[in-house]
Amino acid sequence: MKNLILSTAALALLGSMAMADGHAVVRLGTEGAYPPYNFINDAGEVDGFERQVGDEICARAELTCEWVTNEWDSIIPNLVSGNYDVIIAGMSITDERDEVIDFSEAYTQPDPSAYLAASTDVDLANGVIAAQTGTIQAAFVAASGATLLEFATPDETVAAVKAGEVDAVLADKSFLAPIAEADGEVVLLEQEELIGGGVGLGVRESDGELREKLNAAIVSMKEDGSLNALIAEWGVGAQF
Repeated sequence: MKNLILSTAALALLGSMAMADGHAVVRLGTEGAYPPYNFINDAGEVDGFERQVGDEICARAELTCEWVTNEWDSIIPNLVSGNYDVIIAGMSITDERDEVIDFSEAYTQPDPSAYLAASTDVDLANGVIAAQTGTIQAAFVAASGATLLEFATPDETVAAVKAGEVDAVLADKSFLAPIAEADGEVVLLEQEELIGGGVGLGVRESDGELREKLNAAIVSMKEDGSLNALIAEWGVGAQF
């Protein structure tokens, strides 16, 4: 889904878990703007597939957790600097990111990336394609030979298509499909791209013990079928 490069200086900044009533609180950082993975509901709370997955992981790992929202383009630097302890934000596991942070086991398999356009007669190879800044879709478009136009948020990429600024947007199919179904101004194209290595939790490289607790919880959810049930409920990709 998303890709971000950090400066060497950011690597030197390490944080620690917050404390509440004398107990460590694990802060879960998410974007809150990428449904169905994560979004802010009408009550102003983090919601979506990852809210349910994160809460269940914390319960199984016997962790006290709280949710924090952060803009996508600084989500890795703010993990490293200690503003929260875990990234759970539809983040694809990539070699580039793994040089900066550690990842848990994948809690979803790669979700196909799809194109949303104003019409079906789009030249994807030579056109102008939008993608959210710092995503694996942006890297894919940049390497494809098409012209890449990056935007800070997912909603801005869709708005660019509707405004005629770009020919199409490339993003996770699970994000774009509901938009195409609800909005008669745009259509989902048949062509899809399978990129990324699944979605995992991001943790600081120094937090190996936390990573193992998270992994054990994810494994138990895979083994009892509860993770597959949530994947099916939210439509975020193939089951394990």
